[in-house]
Amino acid sequence: MTKRGRIYIIIGLLTLLGIFLLEYNKPKDINWFPSYVSHHKIPYGTYVLNDLMEKAFPNAVQQVQKPPFEFLTRTDSVQGTYFFVNETVTFEEAELNAILDWVDQGNQLFVASEYFEQKLLDTLHLEQINVYNEGSLEPLFYLELTNPKFQNKKFEFKRDYYTNSFDQLDTLRTVVLGEVYTRTDSTETLSKHVNTIKQDFGNGEIILTCFPKAFTNYFILKDNHLTYTAGLLSYLERGGNIYMDNFHKSGKSFYTSPMYLFLNTKEFRWAYYLVLIGALVYIIFEGKRKQRAIPVVPPVKNQTLAFTRTIADMYFEKGELHLITKHKIDYFLEYLRSKLHVSTQDLKDETFLKNVSMRSNTPLEDVEKLMELMDKLRSKSMVTETELKNLNQKIEAFKANVDGK
Repeated sequence: MTKRGRIYIIIGLLTLLGIFLLEYNKPKDINWFPSYVSHHKIPYGTYVLNDLMEKAFPNAVQQVQKPPFEFLTRTDSVQGTYFFVNETVTFEEAELNAILDWVDQGNQLFVASEYFEQKLLDTLHLEQINVYNEGSLEPLFYLELTNPKFQNKKFEFKRDYYTNSFDQLDTLRTVVLGEVYTRTDSTETLSKHVNTIKQDFGNGEIILTCFPKAFTNYFILKDNHLTYTAGLLSYLERGGNIYMDNFHKSGKSFYTSPMYLFLNTKEFRWAYYLVLIGALVYIIFEGKRKQRAIPVVPPVKNQTLAFTRTIADMYFEKGELHLITKHKIDYFLEYLRSKLHVSTQDLKDETFLKNVSMRSNTPLEDVEKLMELMDKLRSKSMVTETELKNLNQKIEAFKANVDGK
């Protein structure tokens, strides 16, 4: 390798090292995935919520990993509040019926979800609509709790360009707990939309909110938003058990892949990348030093003899010996024309017989007998196997004389 080549390699290695250092020291990207998993510390996880619940309701919070239908039908003495929070919480028909029957027995259902299945909305005589951010280039919504004890405090949220709300409420049965609205530049009266409601259902009650992000780490820890979340949690019944659902979650509760745990650690991840790059460099430089294997290409086989034998076997099996004899004679005459360069128009011509005898090193008498035999067999309509073998022997003996064997 020349001196210039070494310099280029050193410059390339230093450049790669610099890139690795920059990537290693780069701040980790924020994961905004809406997982709502209880132990996730990402912005849209619910680690802070579960910590607050444990402190606000000591010895009352129970984490539920089972589907609601299985938990309610196979667990004895389930009494209290069933708490659901996720980007979308939807129940199967049998599951929803089991939950509603459980609420009817005097329990409380609290569901925080952006969307609800239609059957639940129909049961509670509700509809949902989207509320879009209007009059502002950046997303901005204001959240309020309607209870006068909260003094109409407004809580800003700037992450989404739209949110959801309830519409067509049954005012005789529904209690409005929270509202959301956007601020416009016009003088029009602000239109507030209901995003949190409460309804009695049998001997129990159901609380629904369209703003599940109120229970995420990001919302609770930002500014004074904890007050809004605490206000929603204040509607939970005290003195009873609170069952925190961990089944209806967008994110995984745990990761089974060892590579996830390995790559989720910064040091291990970059060590893994360096090993891959080193293996790639080794393959590139090692591959140049060794000659590639030369594939063995077998020669093309001559199938003429096999084809001829196949055709001969076909004639022989059918008993058409006279056709085999005819072809045998024709091929032999072609052999005389191409090998000995004689004309085969008249097989009894003396000049022809003498030329064949001299050019083939065969006695004239043997040549005459061979020609007479061919002329005789060619005129016959039936040829025996003995006659065919005799003809073949004489032709092979003639060719042996020509080849000097």
